[in-house]
Amino acid sequence: MTAEWLNPLRDAGDRRLPKIAGPSGLVIFGVTGDLSRKKLMPAVYDLANRGLLPPGFSLVGFARRDWEDEDFAQIVHDAVREHARTEFREEVWQQLAEGMRFIPGDFGDDEAFKRLREAVEELDGSRGTGGNFAFYLSVPPSMFPKVVKQLKKHGLASPPEGSWRRAVIEKPFGHDLASARELNAVLHEVFDPEQVFRIDHYLGKETVQNILALRFANQMYEPIWNRSYVDHVQITMAEDIGIGGRAGYYDGIGSARDVIQNHLLQLLALTAMEEPAAFDAESLLTEKLKALKAVRLPDDLGRHTVRGQYAGGWQGGEQVLGYLEEEGIDPSSTTDTYAAVKLGIDNRRWAGVPFYLRTGKRLGRRVTEIAVVFQRAPHSPFDSTATEELGQNAIVIRVQPDEGMTVRFGSKVPGTSMEIRDVTMDFAYGESFTESSPEAYERLILDVLLGDANLFPRHQEVEESWKILDPIEEYWAKHGRPAQYASGGWGPAEADEMLAQDGRSWRRP
Repeated sequence: MTAEWLNPLRDAGDRRLPKIAGPSGLVIFGVTGDLSRKKLMPAVYDLANRGLLPPGFSLVGFARRDWEDEDFAQIVHDAVREHARTEFREEVWQQLAEGMRFIPGDFGDDEAFKRLREAVEELDGSRGTGGNFAFYLSVPPSMFPKVVKQLKKHGLASPPEGSWRRAVIEKPFGHDLASARELNAVLHEVFDPEQVFRIDHYLGKETVQNILALRFANQMYEPIWNRSYVDHVQITMAEDIGIGGRAGYYDGIGSARDVIQNHLLQLLALTAMEEPAAFDAESLLTEKLKALKAVRLPDDLGRHTVRGQYAGGWQGGEQVLGYLEEEGIDPSSTTDTYAAVKLGIDNRRWAGVPFYLRTGKRLGRRVTEIAVVFQRAPHSPFDSTATEELGQNAIVIRVQPDEGMTVRFGSKVPGTSMEIRDVTMDFAYGESFTESSPEAYERLILDVLLGDANLFPRHQEVEESWKILDPIEEYWAKHGRPAQYASGGWGPAEADEMLAQDGRSWRRP
């Protein structure tokens, strides 16, 4: 059992001060990659700039480059200047730069891992990191087992007495249930399940955490958050870009594995779960797992699932290529760039309420939202002409961009006649709070250093999500090809038909 570092001057009940990480360091494998330069290193700087990292915090980079520590510091400096959320301050940078080290080498290179161990031990002495290190695997998933085994072999995974070691891994967590189980077995051979932090950056977004605040801190929503009042739920993640330079990663994976299995099923779990006993990792896991285990696939996967591929077209004022014309993509590829599925949840709260999930690339705009759409009033005293422009009430949680929430309801139009039309009330984070939302990676890296696992999916959730998606992927592999849809639109006609047969239609975000 590791001893917890306590600040004797802090009062646990004081909300004015944010939580500050104790003595610790971060080792980033694959530190030269895009994720590291654009997200991780700027997030570390932003945390330091906000005073949330300990004075002796250390950052160690590991990659296949012949750099000196000074070169590495310069690369981090440039990445931070370009991508940091907070303003650049030289004195913060200087203190951070003193704790930076770079280890060149391959993941199979024993000498490099010996140097890494020496660097970690040296930083314990010179910076006072207390033996506490998190290892961030910003590397292709195929490399996870190799890096983890090397950490074990060189004694880096085992902390000194009273200290901790943690592993942080990025999605995808496998490509199906079998591979996810294999990966979990490798990780848990070296690190205890509580020491493994799986990053789903969506869960670091303020709005996603606000789903729980909205539901369980307000009496006005929870009583109607069930099958008696809700007609259906739509969860959308749309991107307005293509695959860019990610052909090697994306082809063979597709949008359902890339987005539905993790992001959208996590959003579904948070929307559908029961109230947890407490706001801690164990209680949240219990309730999210119950929701995921209750998910039921439609009987007819042909009618209630759709996959598509973007075709060429106009987007953002320029002509863009179709997926099959992208560089590095096999013209006969059946990888989906759009996926829509209808799911049910077999429990008392949600029986009979469909959850429609969709994601796609090259759609009309970049947006992620959860729309809880309510049933129409059981009786209307108004004549039909008065309400012909009235839709269904809805609560829409906007995850990105313009984070916030919209409530849609009917209101009388000013004038002498009784005419009722949809209006919206908006809550926007940017307008209601003076403090801007931290980047998801800021929150998540800090939580790793604090050992707070609330916002990280556990291996049980990952495996349950694959159990939901695997039968859909198997069905698609045997039946037909993805439908084509024009870039810049909102997906294939088949997806509209999927909802039309239920008497519903997709929201236009």
